[in-house]
Amino acid sequence: MDIQKEINEIASFNNLELLAHQVVEGFISGLHKSPFHGFSAEFAEHKIYNQGESTKHIDWKLYAKTDKLYTKRYEEETNLRCHLIIDNSSSMHYPSLKQFNINSLNKIAFSALASAAIMNLLKRQRDAVGLSIYSNEYEYYANEKGSERHHQMLLGKLNETLVDPKESKDTKTFTFLHEIADKIKRRSMIFLFTDMFQSDTEAEKLFEALQHLKYNKHEVILFHTYDKEKEIEFDFNNRPKRFVDVETGEHINLYAENIKESYEAAVKSYFSELKLRCGQYRIKYVPVDINENFNTILTTYLVERQKFV
Repeated sequence: MDIQKEINEIASFNNLELLAHQVVEGFISGLHKSPFHGFSAEFAEHKIYNQGESTKHIDWKLYAKTDKLYTKRYEEETNLRCHLIIDNSSSMHYPSLKQFNINSLNKIAFSALASAAIMNLLKRQRDAVGLSIYSNEYEYYANEKGSERHHQMLLGKLNETLVDPKESKDTKTFTFLHEIADKIKRRSMIFLFTDMFQSDTEAEKLFEALQHLKYNKHEVILFHTYDKEKEIEFDFNNRPKRFVDVETGEHINLYAENIKESYEAAVKSYFSELKLRCGQYRIKYVPVDINENFNTILTTYLVERQKFV
């Protein structure tokens, strides 16, 4: 592949798998002597291949040198199962972007790339991964598998979410979490990417659904995705603006400066309540700013993985 073309594909999000690989490689190279040193599933030793065994882990490079068949015996031999859940409602496509790149992501692009990066780590460990995507309907479900074909299928679906933005579609997250909980039978790590936009009356139902996921001894990690500059700090110039709810179409005209202080206080209170409720239900709550890198996402995965296995 032409080097410049490869760079362009990475920058423009045309190759989600390649971009996720770059994210993971950069992350792993920074671990060094951390508690996760050696995570990259390096094999501990070779052993002689016995007829009838799977040929999946034969070291063909060593065979070329020695003319003998050896398989790689890995340090990490686990049967971890992971299920990724992505909120694909209209609000997750904020801010509206014509083209994605690593330095310009909206919430859905951030969630898709973060999911692809987690998939990359799972693939290195030969663990199984599944995927659910929902908006105002249950759009997609794939159970947990570890094959290359399965990974490519999920990557293709993640790409689709980026090129098919939702318009004025609200969602009742709790409804689909209950459905997903009913589908996932075997104990799994569950990662949920959502901006947590729902009405006050739906908040209790949401936590009931999250508790349903916990019922079968799943470990639930909630990645609360947001644009810190706009959605938390409300950083807009003090000109009259029309703020539109992308899911309902409702709008309000105002000067941002007039409500900035009360808005920030309300958001801070909301975040504190989310963290408290997640703690009560023993759900890992991880707020993530889409303008930051993916280290928080991947570090959380490694920490929770060590606890899980």
